[in-house]
Amino acid sequence: MATTPGQTLYPLHRSKTIHLVRHAQGIHNVEGEKDHDAYLSYDFLDAHLTPLGWQQVDHLRKHVHACGLSKKIELVIVSPLLRTMQTAVGVFGGEGYSDGINVPPLMVKNAGKSQRAAISSLNCPPFIAVELCREQLIENDEDILWKPDVREKKEEVAARGMEFLNWLWTREEKEVAVVTHSSFLFNTLSAFGNDCHPTMKSEICTHFANCELRSVVLVDRGMIGSDPSTTNYPGKIPIGHDLPSDVANGKHSEKIASN
Repeated sequence: MATTPGQTLYPLHRSKTIHLVRHAQGIHNVEGEKDHDAYLSYDFLDAHLTPLGWQQVDHLRKHVHACGLSKKIELVIVSPLLRTMQTAVGVFGGEGYSDGINVPPLMVKNAGKSQRAAISSLNCPPFIAVELCREQLIENDEDILWKPDVREKKEEVAARGMEFLNWLWTREEKEVAVVTHSSFLFNTLSAFGNDCHPTMKSEICTHFANCELRSVVLVDRGMIGSDPSTTNYPGKIPIGHDLPSDVANGKHSEKIASN
């Protein structure tokens, strides 16, 4: 019997669940709405969140706790720019400090002009900053990030996105949050969903709003990763006869006919 059109099946251990988040509103977004050329300004290269952006962070944090996502995530990967790090820590970090808490902070008080209390690393997943998912790559060893009127081409962003996803398969974590940027998400995800229903394609790769979260399943069809299954069980322990009933019945019928 043929499968239902549009359906497919993959081994679970060949997949990862990725929770994609665009950073909350930054000061560059506000200025960019007024004048798009502001996005090219050196002044906004490492923009911090606005007060509205922090409100967006608070709302997303409530959501990930209410839906239980905060307890599932094994790793938070974040672009190493201030607006993404503030978003990641605000959403997925520990609670604020109180009496008796003596753990390193994920974010110090008033980091990036936030006027926010320090955020602890207690009871939260590990965080790592990864260059591949940033807004614009380092140009050379002198860390020259900015060139006036020059932006990374869409094709280059998409290629970097695929390199990031390939790198992700070297990680053992199966449920990961990635906090990054609009252009990185859009150009990377545009390569996916072309064999799906248009609605599903839209769900995958339309532009992200500030502080939007989308959960997707990434499947390793090319066998890039090598993690074994943690849930599959080989069976036949103890060993015994285990022919499928239809095969056994067929052999039994043949035996009767030969007699």
